[in-house]
Amino acid sequence: TRADLAEFENLLRRGTIRRLLMEGVTFIDPSHAYVSTEAQIGRDCVIYPDVLIEGDTVVGDGCVIRSGSRITNSKIGAKVVIKDHCVIVDSEIDSNCTVGPFAHLRMNTRLEEGAAIGNFVEVKKSRVGRGSKSMHLTYLGDATIGEQTNIGAGTITCNYDGKNKHQTIIEDNVKIGSDTLLVAPITVGSGSITAAGSVVTRDVPPHSLVAGIPAVVKKKLKNGDQ
Repeated sequence: TRADLAEFENLLRRGTIRRLLMEGVTFIDPSHAYVSTEAQIGRDCVIYPDVLIEGDTVVGDGCVIRSGSRITNSKIGAKVVIKDHCVIVDSEIDSNCTVGPFAHLRMNTRLEEGAAIGNFVEVKKSRVGRGSKSMHLTYLGDATIGEQTNIGAGTITCNYDGKNKHQTIIEDNVKIGSDTLLVAPITVGSGSITAAGSVVTRDVPPHSLVAGIPAVVKKKLKNGDQ
């Protein structure tokens, strides 16, 4: 019966969590966490109540996963902090990253070491480079983002033209201003800046400041202008 199946699932869950406790994982409330039998969790991780870790997820040592988050078929590196109410599916997060709260990573997204994804940011089928950040109210889809780049609040990669999906490339050391629309396919060259509210429809040369609707080059940047 369904009641028997539920009881069996509960026994498996309790057995899995008991084993992980013995292996050095901390559960703040073991009765309110779900970990699949296939999942692996490293030592010194802290799992808060109402966390679901599903499928063949692997979590590295020293991670913190806060309440309400769901992680499915994903690989999490060491010392990653996943804040409250995040959904992470089929994705990879390298060591020392921060995610959330209320972030959504899906479809083979990868965060490289030290990257940060913040409040109400969705990342789909994208790579975010080492030390890069997108902290607020942003959609990054079909995008490749270089190292040490900052994505301002409200940025959208406009990746769908009604028929096909297109790529956005943002190179290293770029600053994307708040409420920028990046109309793919498009490349923003290294060391460039987009002004707040820009609608970028053409490739941005390296070390350029662009602004406007549509955005145009306003200035060539020199070392230190950023």
